[in-house]
Formats: sequence, C-alpha cells, structure tokens
Amino acid sequence: MTDDMTETETGLREEPDAVTGAELPLSERVEAILFIVDEPIGLVALAAAVGAPVPAVRQTVESLVEDYDGRGAGPRRGFELREVGGGWRLYVREDLDPVVAEFVGGQAPARLSQAALETLAVIAYKQPVTRSQVASIRAVNVDSVVRTLLARGLITELFADSETGAINYGTTDALLQQIGINSLDELPPISPLLDDGADGFDEGTVR
Repeated sequence: MTDDMTETETGLREEPDAVTGAELPLSERVEAILFIVDEPIGLVALAAAVGAPVPAVRQTVESLVEDYDGRGAGPRRGFELREVGGGWRLYVREDLDPVVAEFVGGQAPARLSQAALETLAVIAYKQPVTRSQVASIRAVNVDSVVRTLLARGLITELFADSETGAINYGTTDALLQQIGINSLDELPPISPLLDDGADGFDEGTVR
C-alpha cells in the first residue's frame, strides 16, 4: 500500500472524533445543568459540573440573566435565572404565576400515587422539611414525586437554607381544602400509629 493511495482506494475511512461535552459552548452546558437541577446550585458546583473555571461560569450566568431578562437583543423570557440561598436556579417569572396556576388547575384531576401520598404525609407532618430529609425518612428518591406535588399545588417552596441552599417544603391551603380541614392542627396525631418512631419520625417532632 503506497502513501499516496486515497481512502476510496484503500477502503478505509477515518472516523471523526466524537463531540464531547467540553467542546460544546459553555453557555449551553451551563443551561443544560440549570434546566435539570431541582434546587439552587452554587457556582463552584456548577463549574465542576460543566468542567469550566468558576470566573468563566460566573460570567456566563450573568450573561444568561441579562439574556433571559431581555436586556440584550432578544425579548424577555417567561422564565428567569434567580439566585436563591447562594445558588442559581431557573424559575417561572412571578407575574406569570396566574398563567401557570390556571394551566395546572385546568388539568384533569388524577389520583395521587401511593408514593405521592406517603411523601405528602411526611411533608405535612414534618414541615418545613427538605427533599433529602423526606428521602431519608422514606428511604427512596422523592425528586419526581416532589415535582408532582408542586405541580398539583399541594406543596410549596417555603425558603432556602442559608447554609446549604436546600429548599424547605411545606403544604398549601389547597391541601387543606382537599382533605377538608381548616388548619394543620386538625391533622390526626400520628404518633399512636407508629412503633417507637418508625420510618424516621420521632416523638419530639410529630404530633
């Protein structure tokens, strides 16, 4: 085989190198992570996730904020990139909450799964409580269930922990209406139903 033979003549073709995440634009990589996180993510963690220096990620986040707010060439978006508890996360703009509420309220009602009911019970009795705390009590991942309960308007984000940035959840008035009570004080005591603080509940925190 001579050096001047073409790939057609040899029957061989050099495959192009696969595109890796690091080769994609930083703004796209940052957006991808922000799109999937359920809790605010700090710049250091975000930089580690996209494999880029923190200063570059900080500049990218600032550019995205301006872009979503319509301060550049494009229009304002229906969502915003907001800093909460030392981390960043995408949120629907507050002035569009009525639109989202109308959409969610107009969906055909569906029964909650057993997993959703159990998660809702933990939040109702332990609130304010973080997703990781709920997962610890139920011994399963509750990310998708929490999203479902948020979408149904049965729970809400109360506040972000000042140190960890973890979101604390609580129930809403919609839950009270659904189960026909006026306040959480009317929930039945759960302690008599448990055996010595089973499933992560303890007598000191549960009614």
